[in-house]
Amino acid sequence: MKTIKKKGIFVLALIWIQFSMAQFTLDGQFRPRTEYRNGYGSLIPDNAAPGFATSTRARLNAGYQATNYSFYLSLQDVMVWGENRQLRPDDENNSFAIFEAWAKLDLGSGWSSKLGRQVLSYDDQRILGGVDWTQQGRNHDAAMVKYAKDNFILDFAFAFNQDFDNPSGYQSIGNAYNTTGFFSYKTMQMLYLKQKWESFATSLLLMNNGFQNFDENNEADGVSNLQTLGTHVTYGKGSFGMSGNAFLQLGERQGELDVKNAYLLGLDFSYKVSEKVGLGAGIEIISGNDGLTVGETGAFFPLFGTNHKFNGLMDYFYVGNHANSIGIVDLHASANFKLGEKSTLLAKIWNFKGDQDLPSGENTLGTEVDLVLTQKFNGYALKLGYSHLFPTDGMYELKGVDEADAASNQNWAWAMLIVKPKFFTTAKRD
Repeated sequence: MKTIKKKGIFVLALIWIQFSMAQFTLDGQFRPRTEYRNGYGSLIPDNAAPGFATSTRARLNAGYQATNYSFYLSLQDVMVWGENRQLRPDDENNSFAIFEAWAKLDLGSGWSSKLGRQVLSYDDQRILGGVDWTQQGRNHDAAMVKYAKDNFILDFAFAFNQDFDNPSGYQSIGNAYNTTGFFSYKTMQMLYLKQKWESFATSLLLMNNGFQNFDENNEADGVSNLQTLGTHVTYGKGSFGMSGNAFLQLGERQGELDVKNAYLLGLDFSYKVSEKVGLGAGIEIISGNDGLTVGETGAFFPLFGTNHKFNGLMDYFYVGNHANSIGIVDLHASANFKLGEKSTLLAKIWNFKGDQDLPSGENTLGTEVDLVLTQKFNGYALKLGYSHLFPTDGMYELKGVDEADAASNQNWAWAMLIVKPKFFTTAKRD
C-alpha cells in the first residue's frame, strides 16, 4: 500500500510540474440569436410569410501552451430551436463539429508552424475572415509557416483537401475532390506579409485556389486555379483614421470560367468627434460580369472574407449569393454613439448601384439602413439589430421579383445574447 501511495504521489507531482511549466485554459461560448426575416438576403414577395426562428451556437474551447508548442481544440454545435423532435436519440442536422484543432510549434528566431483546422483571418477580413456572424463560422484545414519579428509578419499557408474516408480505396477513388459550393477548394497556397510603422501599416496578400473540375460523366477533369492578390493599408493619427483595399483576381473559376481583370477597390475614413461620437464614410467598388463574352467573366468575388461586414447587414451581396453577377458600387456613411459605460449604438446607411447595367439599362439598386445596439453586462452581452431596405427598380430586376408582387416593407430584426464563460485557467510559470 505504501508503494502504491508513493507512486500516486509521484504521478501527481509530475502532473503538477507539467502544469506549473505550461498554461491550460478551458472556456466556452453560448450564443442564441433570434431573427425576424422579412426580406433578409433577398426581396420577399407580398404573399410570403416572414421567417422567425432562434438558433444557438455552443462552443467548448481548450487551449494548452507549453514552452515550445501550443495546442487548441474548439468543439461546436449549432442548434435551431425545435429542429429535433421530442425524444430523438441523435442530432437531426448533424451539426456537431470540431471547429478548430491545431498545434503550433515554436521553431525559434521568430519562426513557427501551425498545423490543422484553423481560422484564417487577416486585416479587415475582406478576403480571409472567420465569418463569426454566422453561427457555424469558417475554418480551413491547412499547414502554415509563420514568421514574426518586431512589426513585421509573414505567413505562408498551403492546403490539399480530400473527401475520401476509406483508406483501402485510395487508388480507386483517386484524387477527385467532390466537395463543391461556396468556393470550396481542392488546393490552396497563400502568402501574407505585413509591416507596421508608427501611424501606418500595409499588408500584401497573394493567394491561389485550385477548384476541382468535372467532365460530362462527372469524372474528375483537372483543376481551375484562381489567383487573388492585393493590399490593405491603414493610417491613423489623432482622431482621424483611414483604411483602403485594392485587390485583383485572375485565372479560372470552377468550370474553367476565365476571370479577366476582376477587381475590388475600397476606401474608408473615420473621425472621432468626441469621446462619445465617431463618424465614418467610405466607398467600395466591386467589378461584375457584363455577360457579353461566353466563358469569361470580369466579376470579382471576395471568396473567404467576412462578407456580412460589408455591403449592408441584410446580406444581399456576396453572402452565398451574387457570384458572377453585376458588380456593386457601395457608398456608405456611419455614426457610432457611446450611450453609456457599457452601451453603444451604430447607425449606418448604404447606397447601392450596379457596376454594370442590368438588361433593362437600370443600375440603381436601393438604400439600406442598419441599426445595431450593444449592451454589455458583467459576464455577458446583448446585441439588438434592425435593418430596412428601400429597393429601387434595379433591385427588383436583379432579384427577379416584380415590384407589384414584392412586400411593401423589406426589413430584418434580430436579438443575440453572448455568454463566454471561463471555466478554468492555470497561470504559466517560466
